[in-house]
Amino acid sequence: MQGFNKYYPPDFDPQKHGSLNAYRGKHALGDRARKIDQGILIVRFELPFNIWCGTCNNHIGMGVRYNAEKKKVGNYYSTPIYSFRCKCHLCDGWFEIQTDPKNTRYVVVSGARQKEEDWDPEENGGFAVHETDPNQGPVDPLAALEKSTDAQNHMNNVQIPRLEALQNLSDHYSSDPYSHSLRVRKRFREQKKIDKAREEADERIKSSYGLPETLALTAEDEESKGKAKKEWEQARQAASERENAKRRRIGAAVAVVPSASSFKLTLSARSTQSRTSGGSVGDTASALRAKILGNTARQSVSLGGRGRMKPPDVKGLVKRI
Repeated sequence: MQGFNKYYPPDFDPQKHGSLNAYRGKHALGDRARKIDQGILIVRFELPFNIWCGTCNNHIGMGVRYNAEKKKVGNYYSTPIYSFRCKCHLCDGWFEIQTDPKNTRYVVVSGARQKEEDWDPEENGGFAVHETDPNQGPVDPLAALEKSTDAQNHMNNVQIPRLEALQNLSDHYSSDPYSHSLRVRKRFREQKKIDKAREEADERIKSSYGLPETLALTAEDEESKGKAKKEWEQARQAASERENAKRRRIGAAVAVVPSASSFKLTLSARSTQSRTSGGSVGDTASALRAKILGNTARQSVSLGGRGRMKPPDVKGLVKRI
C-alpha cells in the first residue's frame, strides 16, 4: 500500500522553507522540470501523423510516443502556440512539431517531413468548418444550402444507422444477464397462462360435444374462422341438393302408383274374366292376394308418413269370388 505520510526533518521550518520540495531543492514535477528555468517541460508526446525522419530518412508511424520538450513559442490571438522537440529513436536526429491553432492542426517545423494524408470532408459527407483562405469570395447561399443538405443526408443514411448499430452492439455485450433472464421468464409465464386457458377451453368443448380426448383443436383465428364458414356453407348446399333430389324421386313414385278407383275396376274386371274362363278358384285367389300385398307394400314405402291407405278387404274379395 502506498504511504501518504511525509517525513519532516527536525530542522524543517515551514516559515522559512514553505514545502519539502523547497527544503530539498527539488521541483514538484521531479526530473520532468530539469529545464524549467528555460521554459521547457518534459512531456509525453504522441505523433499525430506519419512522418519521415530528416536525418535517417526512416518512416515513423502515427502514434509513436516520445519524451518531448514542450515550450511556448507564441500566441494566436489569446491561444498559445506550443512547440514539441523530440529525438528520433532510430538515430540521434531531432525534429520539431508545433501546434497551429489557426487551422486546428499540427505542423512539422524542422527535422522531418509529414506524410500527406489530408482528410477530405466532402468525400466523407461533410464540409470544411474553417475557411482560412483570405482571397475567397462571398459565400454563395445556394452552395451553402447544398452542402448542409448533403451533410444532413449523409448523417441520416450513414452516420445514424452506424451509431445505432454500435449502440445495439454495446447494449448486447454490456447488458445485465439477470435482466434478460427476468424478461424471458416473465414472457414464458404469460405464454404459459395463455396456453393453459386455451387447453381448458378445448377440454370443455370436447366434453360438451363428446369429442375424443386425442383430437387436436385448431386455434381460433381469422383464417380458421373463414375456412370453417366456407366448409359449413358447402355442406349446407350439398344437404339441400340431396333433399331436393329425394323430393323429386318421391314425387315421381307417387305419380306411378294407381288410384283406388282404378284399382277397384281392375279387380272387378279380373274377377269377371275369371268367372268366364272357369279357371281354378284357389290359384286365382293366391295370385290376387300376392298382387295386393305387393302393391300395398310398395305404396307404404313410397308415401312414407304422409298417411297410409287402408288395404282392401282381401277375405271379402276371395269369398265373393
